[in-house]
Amino acid sequence: MSNTSTKKMPVLGLTRLLAVVAILATYACSSTSEVVDVPFTAPEVASLDEATIPSPDPRVGLSAGLFDAGEAIWNLELASATAPPDEFIGITNSDLAFKGNYAIQGNYNGILIWDITDPKQPVLVQDYVCPASQNDVSVYGNLLFVSSEGLGARLDCGTEGISEAVSADRIRGIRIFDITDIEQPEYITNVQTCRGSHTHSVLKDPEDDENVYVYISGSYIVRSDEELPGCLDAQPEEDPNSALFRIEVIKVPLDNPQDAAIVSSPRIFENLEAPPTHGLAPAEIRALEEAKAAGRYTFVLGGTERVLSNGFTRTLLNEIVANRGGEGEPTAEDSLELRGTLQSIIDERFGGGNADEVVRRGPDQCHDITLYPEIGLAGGACEGYGLLLDISDPVNPVRIDAVADSNFAYWHSATFNNDGTSVLFTDEWGGGGAPKCREDDPYEWGANALFTIEDGKMVFQDYYKIPAAQTSQENCVAHNGSLIPVPGRDIMVQSWYQGGISIFDWTDPANPVEIAFHDRGPVNPDRMAMGGSWSVYWYNGVIVNSEIARGLDIFELTPSPFLTENEIAAAKTVQWDYLNAQGQPKIEWPTTYHLAKAYVDQLDRDGEMAANAITSIRQGIANAEANPGMSGKILSELAGMVEGMASTEKSEMLVSALKDLASM
Repeated sequence: MSNTSTKKMPVLGLTRLLAVVAILATYACSSTSEVVDVPFTAPEVASLDEATIPSPDPRVGLSAGLFDAGEAIWNLELASATAPPDEFIGITNSDLAFKGNYAIQGNYNGILIWDITDPKQPVLVQDYVCPASQNDVSVYGNLLFVSSEGLGARLDCGTEGISEAVSADRIRGIRIFDITDIEQPEYITNVQTCRGSHTHSVLKDPEDDENVYVYISGSYIVRSDEELPGCLDAQPEEDPNSALFRIEVIKVPLDNPQDAAIVSSPRIFENLEAPPTHGLAPAEIRALEEAKAAGRYTFVLGGTERVLSNGFTRTLLNEIVANRGGEGEPTAEDSLELRGTLQSIIDERFGGGNADEVVRRGPDQCHDITLYPEIGLAGGACEGYGLLLDISDPVNPVRIDAVADSNFAYWHSATFNNDGTSVLFTDEWGGGGAPKCREDDPYEWGANALFTIEDGKMVFQDYYKIPAAQTSQENCVAHNGSLIPVPGRDIMVQSWYQGGISIFDWTDPANPVEIAFHDRGPVNPDRMAMGGSWSVYWYNGVIVNSEIARGLDIFELTPSPFLTENEIAAAKTVQWDYLNAQGQPKIEWPTTYHLAKAYVDQLDRDGEMAANAITSIRQGIANAEANPGMSGKILSELAGMVEGMASTEKSEMLVSALKDLASM
């Protein structure tokens, strides 16, 4: 693939091209002509239209295994794959946060802290046992925030759980740790909430240096008022103080984090109707028909026919045997009785099954909220809707737009592009524990939806889903990811559970294109077993992956015609003190030669300048870099030449980079 013969026609016409050649000739004869041209290497580039994945796709047909599964990788290097410590094996690894040289990994059994100074040999420096679901993590300064939602987590981090319906020992909300010594976290306080914290997001208001704010998303049942006064499970028309249909905002004084407390409960879901839904996928319809043909028990819940699990079947049959005073195995008559009464049992225990009997409402909680304080916006992935929120007042977020989509089952998370003109939402169809990337699953289901933001409204552009079919033994659906800070482009790395990780370009949100991936075979060859990438984020030059079953992976990008060495080097110049992907930072690139050369590669890839013009610009940059004493003059003249060649957004970025370099 040549970097000249396969590109689109240059945007410069013949007259303009001749002018460019004249300008370049002037540059060559200018006062910098005493500089001898130095050798340079032009990277191979190709249009994203040519970014076809390897064929056949190596992700299809990978062998199964926990720590020895088959692997497929494209345009990435796996620097390390590190198993969790023994007492965390078999327990779900969850989200990631970063501080300094450390990656903090949530796990349903506690917190794992890794020193990733050497990506090829990460070192586990702390395995803090403190069971809870999901133990999602975030950091700010010397504070670590950890989510707790389920019924079994204890305030004292004990492992014995809680069986009582009401308990003073239960934690459902946020734990706060002091990580001044990050290798020895100190549990300092907690904030309890009515529905717990499934996820949370930390907001550092640019106008407030004394506090941080934590937005709580809790989607589990409302706890008893006896356990936490003020918790009320009611529809809003029954009681306006209901714990439903709201989020919580916690204010954390940085000097006194022990005083953290809920300061508002914004009702951002008001007047949202029930969203449209889709039915069963082809594979699910086949499985339902096969189950019915095999004599399995089925029922209707929420308007959808479902298969009764083997475990629940056994429980209900045993109840029938006990109720008639019998012993031993259920009889054919017992089975017939269950078949006749199953629907009424489901209706009684779970609140009705027929679609016309179910009162469908809009969402009463978000799954995740991505905060982007530098632009004053947040993206709320709120079960049946994607919300755009104004967070200029952190305590009182205001909904400014909402979108629903019949192709989406569960709006899960959000990511903005860097300038805040686009937003991407993920659909966790099946809840993350089901195979949703099978060959005949609709492409638009369990995918990403990409929107532009125009006058405060979200305008749909396209869907993106990994193109490689996965097996029925692999839970696979869209999940967590983050931007990779490549200047001039919107590139994202994203987890897909057992679909692996995918890196794609969505600079044009109407045309997302995959440019790299990594995948493993199923955890178990015979049945669906949880595993795969929970979350994967770019942090200070590497890509860190929280693997649900297998531990911690660290990747590095490798150059390709679709992402050059210069673009990767420019991305690596972005260094953060900490990162929470749900508190999205504004990316700013330092002035470097890598930045300028990355823009040149993009002008080349996009066909925005003639090949000889690109070559001359690369030569000028190489000369400046090799001659520090004359670099300012060379770069200033080169910037002037580029300004005379073309007036596109990317050429203007290059001119700005050249001028900044010249002034250093």
